[in-house]
Amino acid sequence: MVSMVKVTFTVDEQTVETLRRISARMNKPQSAIFREAIKDYADRADKLGVEERDRLLAALDRMKARKPSRPQTEVDAEIEEIRAIRRLGGRRTRVE
Repeated sequence: MVSMVKVTFTVDEQTVETLRRISARMNKPQSAIFREAIKDYADRADKLGVEERDRLLAALDRMKARKPSRPQTEVDAEIEEIRAIRRLGGRRTRVE
């Protein structure tokens, strides 16, 4: 069983009413509704925001626009070598 910690928060009346309404409608304790809401919020908070996504996409666009530092034939040869090694099935000896 998960240990629980009792905490106190101050929230506005509308938030309390929303919590009570959802709790009654779903026939779940208010604390369960609160835990699920926090988990849902945490899952969404871990995703990139619009500004961060746009910044990373702009960085990728800048990298893509740069002139390559190696000839394509050299890159293709390296990729083929990596694929050949992967097809062998991994390590043959134990790693200590």
